[in-house]
Amino acid sequence: MEFNRIIKLLRKERGITQKQAAEDLGVSQALLSHYEKGIRECGLDFVVRVADYYNVSCDYLLGRSAERNGMMLSAEDIPNPDKMKDNIYHGSVLPTMNKKLISNSLNVLYAKIGDCHSKALTTEVSAYLMTAVAKMFRLLYSAESHNASSMFSVDARRWPGYSDAVMHSAQANVEALLAGEALPGGEGVADPSCLAMTTESLTREYPLYTPSLLNLVKTSETRARELTGEDCT
Repeated sequence: MEFNRIIKLLRKERGITQKQAAEDLGVSQALLSHYEKGIRECGLDFVVRVADYYNVSCDYLLGRSAERNGMMLSAEDIPNPDKMKDNIYHGSVLPTMNKKLISNSLNVLYAKIGDCHSKALTTEVSAYLMTAVAKMFRLLYSAESHNASSMFSVDARRWPGYSDAVMHSAQANVEALLAGEALPGGEGVADPSCLAMTTESLTREYPLYTPSLLNLVKTSETRARELTGEDCT
């Protein structure tokens, strides 16, 4: 399902014509066009040829891995942003500050989710947040008309509605789980007292991260009140 999209993406990113790629891969342009459109399926030998040609893994070509080298990502493989050398955005303090506010706030959010011992809750909250990030990344990526649209498997017309639907669904599921309702993915939160908190208790439990969370909440509510024209002082 992913092969046709990915081989088109790789060709676009390399900046070569379909005719040139077909010649290099030893097939006709018409056949390569059919492969890129998903009209025909290729054999394993062609998959291997394409992998060698673009210097990627077969798992990546087949959509089994999001990494070009075919690596299956695990929690241990994800770099810690606090330890990355490029954690500072040169030229402006604002991006660095906002990133830290969001990152630190997520530490508190996931800590409180962990107190609920609900796998389903973690899944739904994560679906909401990951989709929100994906939406912003896609807006940035799509602003440059030369970027290959085939990077994405959901087309541009459907993406806004589909992504909004995913986020609304995830939010509704979180509300249901917090109300104690079970979902196909797991049980609801049986005792919401695990989420009892005050600014004092949050500061005590997460002294490094709570200031960021409280500032994030304040900033978000200020922007929300601006939409209604309310006094934000």
